Amino acid sequence: MAKITFIGAGSLVFTKNLVRDLLTFPAFEDCTITLMDIDEERLGFAKEAVNNIIAAGNYSSAKVEATTDRAEALKGANGVVSTILVGDLPVWRTDMEIPKSFGVDINIGDTRGPAGIFRFLRTVPVMLDICRDIERYCPDAVFLNYTNPMAMLCRAMLGETKVNVTGLCHSVQGTAAMLARWIGAPMEEITYKCAGINHQAFYLDYKWNGKDAYPLIHEAVLNRTEIYNEEQVRNEMYLHLDYYVTESSGHNSEYNAWFRKRPDLIDKYCTHGTGWNPGEYALPIKNAEKRRNNWKNKLMEWRDSPIDLHRGNEYAAYIFNAVFGDQTLFQFNGNVRNFGLIDNLPEGACVEVPVLASRQGLSPIHVGPLPDQLALLVNTSSRCEELAVEGALTGDQRKIFHAICYDPLTSAVLSLAEIKSMVDQMFAVNKDWLPQFKHIS
Repeated sequence: MAKITFIGAGSLVFTKNLVRDLLTFPAFEDCTITLMDIDEERLGFAKEAVNNIIAAGNYSSAKVEATTDRAEALKGANGVVSTILVGDLPVWRTDMEIPKSFGVDINIGDTRGPAGIFRFLRTVPVMLDICRDIERYCPDAVFLNYTNPMAMLCRAMLGETKVNVTGLCHSVQGTAAMLARWIGAPMEEITYKCAGINHQAFYLDYKWNGKDAYPLIHEAVLNRTEIYNEEQVRNEMYLHLDYYVTESSGHNSEYNAWFRKRPDLIDKYCTHGTGWNPGEYALPIKNAEKRRNNWKNKLMEWRDSPIDLHRGNEYAAYIFNAVFGDQTLFQFNGNVRNFGLIDNLPEGACVEVPVLASRQGLSPIHVGPLPDQLALLVNTSSRCEELAVEGALTGDQRKIFHAICYDPLTSAVLSLAEIKSMVDQMFAVNKDWLPQFKHIS
């Protein structure tokens, strides 16, 4: 009887959907679902939602328990999932607002650049504490991380602990399905090889029934206005870099120097498919404010709506099933350290590559080199992440400053002195959240 623990179970939509997926596997029909969150009210709603799924699916052998005690939640777990957020809206909105005051207009801010790096600095101490608890209470567990910033957190956890952890993102399978829709292909007839780093992975090949489908993608992007406008930034990147990137236009507009360094470029490229509107707060802040104001009302709607028991396409349940369920092999794209996987990215950095899940555990697959034009772009982000991780683990503010100096969007907009002023302001407002830095002025 497997035990699967959710850390941050108050992320209600994700918890509900993943529990639904888990219970569709016969190996988990009698499992224990353990929900852990520090917010007792949200935790209570999560437990109610899971109980409703168990009742609707007649999973009478499954058990659900809820606790605010992380150690208790982890004891004896076979699988662990993390969906936590460290810091409340008043602090993490400054990740967006301080750079914006300096002219660095960020769209999402949860992955890299100044906003992503400070989100990482706040989150990494908690994630390392979770890993140490896993080492203590369930050392053989498979730990699946959905918390952002994905690459830097996974790099830190994999480098500092012995936990069997990988990071999962929606973007690889989501974009693969989007491209299939664009060319009219059934998803079950599509195969691909995808690699890079989180949110900057590329489809190195994309095939329909074994035949290269890139010519069809190219025709759709070039000749169908509605498709071009659906993802303007990524479509521009594809037309000029020759390979399609996994993560959305909103994210990718801030990972390079091409689209957000001037207001006219933002207006031209970043108002379709990015959630950006002039004069408003960035997308995650707007969404967070809506969620904070409306989450209870939304839960009331879910409580009264029919429960969908069909399995979704998130990786987590399939991975758990492959490793300690019925052990059906499952290949997915995961975040792991680069030891002989991508030849022209930094050794030991966090990369996103195909991984095989089986009874032997998680086995990353060698990809080889990225095309040169992609490696130039991805190396910059990867090396900034490596420097940020080193700075976070050593408490070295100077390394954090240097990591942000080379962020492509930041360096396209600001001078070195301006970057230093911006970083100093961000350290000051984050002071109470950064115990690893001892001398923040």
